Amino acid sequence: MAVTKVSSTVHFVTRGSAVSGRHGSANGRWVPNTDVYSTDSGLVVKVELPGMKSENLEITVEENRLRISGTRPDCCRPPQCTFLVMEISYGPFESMIELPAGFDLGQAKAVYVNGFLRIDVPVAHHSHSKTTKVPITEGS
Repeated sequence: MAVTKVSSTVHFVTRGSAVSGRHGSANGRWVPNTDVYSTDSGLVVKVELPGMKSENLEITVEENRLRISGTRPDCCRPPQCTFLVMEISYGPFESMIELPAGFDLGQAKAVYVNGFLRIDVPVAHHSHSKTTKVPITEGS
C-alpha cells in the first residue's frame, strides 16, 4: 500500500506542497504533523492541530487526494514582543495527502477533538472521482 503525503519528509510518506519546507516559508505557511495508518475498515489520517477550531479547518477531496487546510491564529501574544524561542507555527497551512486506490474518500468522516483532526476513510466498494468537501464535527 502506497501513501503519498504531498507536503514534508517522512519514511513511508512523501511530503511536499505549494509551501516550501517543513515549517513553511516567507509567506508564513506551515505543514502540520500527520499520521496515516490502516485499520481493518480503512485508513485513518490523524493531524496534529492544537489551538484550532473546526470552523477554521477545511477538508477537500479530489479523486484520490485529501487536502487539509486552514489557519491557526496567534491570539495570545502581545502585539509588540521579541521572541527568544519560537517553535509554534501560526497562520495558514495546507497538507495534501494522496491515498492509494481502494479507499472511498467520498465516504470519509472527520472529527476534531483535543487538538487532533481525525479522518476515517473506509475501504472502497466502488470508485469515486468527484471533488467534495468532508464535514468536520466537533468531538467531546
